[in-house]
Amino acid sequence: MDRIIFHIDVNSAYLSWEAVYRLQHGSLTDLRTLSSAIGGDEKSRHGIILAKSEIAKKYGIKTGESLREAKSKCPEIMLIPPNYRLYMKCSNAFYEILCEYSSLVQRYSVDECFLDYTDSQALYGDPLEAAYSIKERVKKELGFTVNIGISSKKLLAKMASELEKPDKVHTIFEHEIKEKMWPLPIEELFMVGRRTAPKLRGLGIKTIGDLAKYDRELIRIHLKSFGEMIWNYANGIDSSTVKKEESIQKGIGNSTTISYDVTDRKEAHLVLLSLTEMVSMRLREADMLTKVISVSVKNFGFSTYSHQRKLPGPTDCTMVIYENVTQLFDQVWKGEPIRHLGVHLTDLCGKEFYQISIFDKNDRERQMQADRVMDALRKKYGNDTLVRSSFINSGIRPIRGGVGEDNYQMMSSLL
Repeated sequence: MDRIIFHIDVNSAYLSWEAVYRLQHGSLTDLRTLSSAIGGDEKSRHGIILAKSEIAKKYGIKTGESLREAKSKCPEIMLIPPNYRLYMKCSNAFYEILCEYSSLVQRYSVDECFLDYTDSQALYGDPLEAAYSIKERVKKELGFTVNIGISSKKLLAKMASELEKPDKVHTIFEHEIKEKMWPLPIEELFMVGRRTAPKLRGLGIKTIGDLAKYDRELIRIHLKSFGEMIWNYANGIDSSTVKKEESIQKGIGNSTTISYDVTDRKEAHLVLLSLTEMVSMRLREADMLTKVISVSVKNFGFSTYSHQRKLPGPTDCTMVIYENVTQLFDQVWKGEPIRHLGVHLTDLCGKEFYQISIFDKNDRERQMQADRVMDALRKKYGNDTLVRSSFINSGIRPIRGGVGEDNYQMMSSLL
């Protein structure tokens, strides 16, 4: 029997959640009715646009562009710094509602989930009616809107949810692919980004239908295994299933989604160092040590894999953690383009019984003292007060994260 899969995606999630929170706490203005966006630090002009209102979208403002670019397009845009603690609460409330409709709900990101509705039809009836019920419940009970895509496959359900927005329900079943998906510009296909689209257009592939009809072997020659994957997607070929995820293990973590494909080992190491800087500072701030270090990698196909190591002795030293992080990464990385990197510290313990390990280098205590001095200076004067020379002219932020999505436990782990 064909599965019935829902993909539920919050419309302009961060902005919507911020708007609802402000309205609930006395604001008379709905951010969604203004030219507004969530992202970065306007004072330092660092960061990118994470979410924008429909009005801001009309000015050409795009998710992922710098604050400076957004300001140049719309000088009067209202910029709000992100509040991840709030967003995690909203995300969990959203997830809880979905779990009432199925025992198989997979959290794909903080603002989107897959739901396998196949076995729920006996309880909640027609899939379309159930989808509208979910949509209206979220709007009424939580105050924000969602788009829901329905199909027999995860890929097609996700593509369906990306059709007309906001606050809509769409279907793309296999018999609807030619009508609803093939006419779309090639950029609309899942996994076709700003680097891939020009290559495809150079081959005369302008729409998803053009790619679907293209010779499979030729596209593989041009784009290798990635070409074959997106050719499958254009033809609605997808065998992935909705998986129930376990809770995230408690610990301290930091991760980042990169706006471009990282293919160079040295560049990946710099990104990992920027993550390690922040996660180590937070570990010391919590007055804890870690015994287990893990690195996660999400590739261009959004497949995730990770590698972890138990240390010979607990530590909070940035460079000890970083040395292990890079070793773990080098052992696990398969050489393909990277979209997301994460550093996670688990099996935490207090410092009261800590002894320097015989495996520690002679200068380890000096490094730990330097860490404490840098922490104090950064806390007093800002994270940019001291940066490592390796980041100069690299184009990579020397410290990534802070109060971010990985800081708070979610009810189901992310891919």
